[in-house]
Amino acid sequence: MARGDQIYVMRPLMGMDGVYEHHGIDCGDGTVIHYRKTDVATVARTSIASFANGQPIYVKRPAVAFIPDVVIERAESRLGEQTYNLVFNNCEHFANWCKTGRSESQQLANYGFTHAWLNTPDSQRVIASIAQETEPATAMGLFNQAMGNMAIARTRLQSQYNQAQTEANSWQRVAQVALQRGREDLARAALERKVQLKRKMADLQPQLEQLGALEASLNRNYSTLQQRLVT
Repeated sequence: MARGDQIYVMRPLMGMDGVYEHHGIDCGDGTVIHYRKTDVATVARTSIASFANGQPIYVKRPAVAFIPDVVIERAESRLGEQTYNLVFNNCEHFANWCKTGRSESQQLANYGFTHAWLNTPDSQRVIASIAQETEPATAMGLFNQAMGNMAIARTRLQSQYNQAQTEANSWQRVAQVALQRGREDLARAALERKVQLKRKMADLQPQLEQLGALEASLNRNYSTLQQRLVT
């Protein structure tokens, strides 16, 4: 193990040993930054012994990763965070984000919970239901439900877009540092990662635009629904 390594141990679940991996970032000084499970899961710096809890420690070695100083800086930037979520923001999401910039969980993917599972609802269907609904109060309820779903979807997509932009800028800096040190191989790998992120942004942009158009379509009908409620 070394400073900036992504490490993990096997943890039990429901009395069964070695069921899932618990990930963290090795700080190189006998401490680890990880999502510590207490009453409220928190990103914290603990001793390696506390992190391991008597289990063997393994190192995950991604093909392309940030340099150790950047990995530690990213981990430290989230100390105190309390937004743990098993599906969207677990310990593996956190450690992968620190190490590679990708907030992902291979463990969840292995069980079929990929990004496709997080797709936005079929908003066109909801709009059609509102348009066909003859009872104003029910139509307003459907309207509020649709707007709430879209707000959640837009926030999630915008967060992914902003994160991709930040990561692309980070990989650009990594490429520049690598070139200064004469490491063209690392610079090339970093720039390839930047290109991938730019493609992701290009994929997300039309989704954001589509949501905006759907929200505008609903808002155009809002005043009509209000009038139906008061008449």
